[in-house]
Amino acid sequence: MNPEAVDRTERVPHGSSDDPDVLDFSANINPRTPPGTRAAYEDALDAARTYPPRGYPDYRVAAADYADCDPPHVVPTAGGLQAIRLTIATHVSPGDGVLLPAPSFGEYAREVRLQGGEPTFVPHDELVDADPADHTLAVVCVPNNPTGDAPTPDALRAFARRCRAADTLLLADEAFLGFTDRDSLAGEAGVVAARSLTKLFGLPGLRAGFAVARGRALDRLQTAVPAWALGTPAAAAGARAMRADEFVRETRDRVAGERERMRDRLGTRFDVHDGEAPFLCCRLRDDDPDGSVPALTARLDREGIAVRDATTFRGLDRHVRVAVRLPDENDRLLEALDV
Repeated sequence: MNPEAVDRTERVPHGSSDDPDVLDFSANINPRTPPGTRAAYEDALDAARTYPPRGYPDYRVAAADYADCDPPHVVPTAGGLQAIRLTIATHVSPGDGVLLPAPSFGEYAREVRLQGGEPTFVPHDELVDADPADHTLAVVCVPNNPTGDAPTPDALRAFARRCRAADTLLLADEAFLGFTDRDSLAGEAGVVAARSLTKLFGLPGLRAGFAVARGRALDRLQTAVPAWALGTPAAAAGARAMRADEFVRETRDRVAGERERMRDRLGTRFDVHDGEAPFLCCRLRDDDPDGSVPALTARLDREGIAVRDATTFRGLDRHVRVAVRLPDENDRLLEALDV
């Protein structure tokens, strides 16, 4: 990192509540975890008395099967965010320009600024039409957070080709891709795909993820990743989760059905952004009964429900983001919102 840039850079807000009595719609986490995850974690505790196996062979094979790529291209990381940080840190120098979607995940701009780079913000739904030339890196979030939409696969791959031609590395944040039936960009030349086990598998505290890259980008990531990036229990539980194919299918079906139901109900009160992610971005109308985002979030908080104040995202003014949870939990939110 660039020390002077660190002095100028602030942290960014995130969702999630650590209060067990709060029904948390502010973080986009699956309320369920794959069967056998706890047992895999506990069984690995004895092996945690020594350092993890060099190269995490079983985890890398599971990740490669999950992302449909080759195991040698997988770099295990402590969550998807570490994959994002490592990619930016190993490619962005002070003064470098980086194309970023907006509104989108705030950590992209923060990590670019920590390196002394210069973010260039492009509307999220126009990013794949932008010219990547003269930029060291471009970032795309598929599906985008907080809007939930994504470019067509053809448009995304055409953008990846233009990035390669311009010698611009493309970082694809695929944290929510597993909730869709879209193909990953993992293994594409000139692309780093960042994957997370946090969202789909309901394991935010496990801190397990991976990057997929080729060529010079892969060499840099393998050199820069911290030694023993994953604990042994995290690697074991993560590998087990990524092999839970039936769990993934059931989760996709449940989220798709509940998202449509919630979108229809929420649409009677909010302007709801359509998407394919496990959350919905909602704009309060001018005649909203609560009047403002702070008033709405405060009232829900008193009722033991947390939603994400999305006005902290660049360009959003009267927005909240709500996760898609289990049907009875979603009903509680909808009732509290009187929709």
